[in-house]
Amino acid sequence: MSCESTAAPSGIVREEPWAQQRYGLDRLATVADGTGTVVAVIDSGVDPSHPQLAGRVSHGADFLDDDGEGAVDCVGHGTAVASLIAAGPTPGVAFRGVAPETQILPVRVSEQQIVDGAQTGRTVPPDRLAAAVRWAVDNDADVLNMSVVLYADDPAVRAAIGYAVANDVIVVAAVGNRHETPERATDPTPYPAAYAGVLGVGAITESGQAAAYSQTGAYVDLVAPGGHVLTAVPGGGHAYADGTSYAAPFGAATAALVRQRWPELTATEVIARLVDTTDPAPGGPASDAYGYGVLNPYRAVTDTLPAVPSTRPGPAAPPAIPAAEAVATSHPGTPRALTLAAVGLAAAAVTLALTTVLRHARRRRSPTTKPD
Repeated sequence: MSCESTAAPSGIVREEPWAQQRYGLDRLATVADGTGTVVAVIDSGVDPSHPQLAGRVSHGADFLDDDGEGAVDCVGHGTAVASLIAAGPTPGVAFRGVAPETQILPVRVSEQQIVDGAQTGRTVPPDRLAAAVRWAVDNDADVLNMSVVLYADDPAVRAAIGYAVANDVIVVAAVGNRHETPERATDPTPYPAAYAGVLGVGAITESGQAAAYSQTGAYVDLVAPGGHVLTAVPGGGHAYADGTSYAAPFGAATAALVRQRWPELTATEVIARLVDTTDPAPGGPASDAYGYGVLNPYRAVTDTLPAVPSTRPGPAAPPAIPAAEAVATSHPGTPRALTLAAVGLAAAAVTLALTTVLRHARRRRSPTTKPD
């Protein structure tokens, strides 16, 4: 299967982007670089032809086209996400991924975009998304990056996330970009970010403030750069992008670094370490906008934490749900609203939104832990 990417050609950006400056990736690389880890990017596919992704992307799988493979990206969203995780150093280019030696496992599930305010493109139904999650787990992923959102609680997807957590796979998800949607009085609950066992990541801008679009709620566990971040585009070059889609991969990459550095930690303990090593955020501890703070990859892989249960444990792990139950409870009427969770690729003048949102009332944090 082949396609012609809709991402506009872009030049090479050589100066160091703000997110990479913030995280001091040269210093971080002396401690951990992701060697030996696999991050599944469940997204629009990943283009391995970009020079900074060469040799870092496996064939993966395509759940959108039966004759396809994951190493194809028609819209550029998954390539951008993967580059924030694993783009390798290149002479004369300061941009690079947080975990440049991790292997990307691309799992193609959508090519939806928003062009001139209208949503277009294909996406998989929830049962296929669930199958994609299970496939990634069964194919040795250490971390799942899900810059995706559903708008109804689907039992098959919920069961698949439970399967990932039960198999000690770290699940990191974007929290969505509907905070300032005029037609909604409150932020819709984003899934899989709001499921138990998933690290929900919101977006901040260069100022350190939460991005205006970044959704707020108890499903936000921490925040990371997502406003005007530099990414790779299919075929070569770079483009700036906005969205919680691009905050999530900073969390996924850091989880890979922690898994390399501390291989004895369980997925739940890795998430707890990411949460416990955050930097303070304007919202204070356990706020709906910032979660427990701003992701700090260097602290996550170097801080010595007390050998006691964390007071800020992050999301709890759910019980595993048998696959048979997921099949029995799935239904064809579930909304097919799987979209890419990005506000936009500026250079392409295209808005992408790959995210999955579900409505239910579980709150991850106790109200007693929240500030007045």
